[in-house]
Amino acid sequence: MKALVLEELKRPLRLEERADPVAGPGEVVVTLQAASLNRRDYWITQGLYPRIRVPVVLGSDGAGVVSAAGEGVDDELVGSEVLIHPAKNWGDDPGAQGEDFEVLGMPADGTFATHLLTTPSQLHPLPGHLNMFEAATLPIAGLTAWRALFTQGQLQEGQRVLITGSGGGVALFCVQFAIAAGAEVFVTSSSEEKIKGALDLGASAGISYREKG
Repeated sequence: MKALVLEELKRPLRLEERADPVAGPGEVVVTLQAASLNRRDYWITQGLYPRIRVPVVLGSDGAGVVSAAGEGVDDELVGSEVLIHPAKNWGDDPGAQGEDFEVLGMPADGTFATHLLTTPSQLHPLPGHLNMFEAATLPIAGLTAWRALFTQGQLQEGQRVLITGSGGGVALFCVQFAIAAGAEVFVTSSSEEKIKGALDLGASAGISYREKG
């Protein structure tokens, strides 16, 4: 398989040929059709993320087709179009990750490759209204936004919420989720264009933090 590998911090990724993964007991191989770039990937290349180990295949988000299933996995899963959940070993507490928690793309090899070895628990059926490219942009930013608003923030209909840094992936998901939940949304941003984008999505008002006074 082909993979984009980070071999050294602050250096370009290297395209490598690696052996195709083989599904062991309880595992599946996904042939990736799409992957998305997150700020997290850049932070890792710059050494700005904890527990960095190299070499590693970056990439947390992806979508593809299950191409092989190991012993103990339902063979009917092969051929399924799936979205990959990047979080592994969360633990039993929905409010906080456990000691073994990790995210695809460091320390575990991630989605910047043609194939990914994972488990069925990390897979979700591809939403029927999204193509591979659209679906691959969802998990990291979308799940972060959801947890911030609803798991941690306990956002309720009719409440007001301030979302900072509008224009980034997580912030834009927050804007859309909060509006859909019936909250009144206010945003800040460095860009009037990004503020306008949030207003177009339904935010009530926005403030540029570059303006004085």
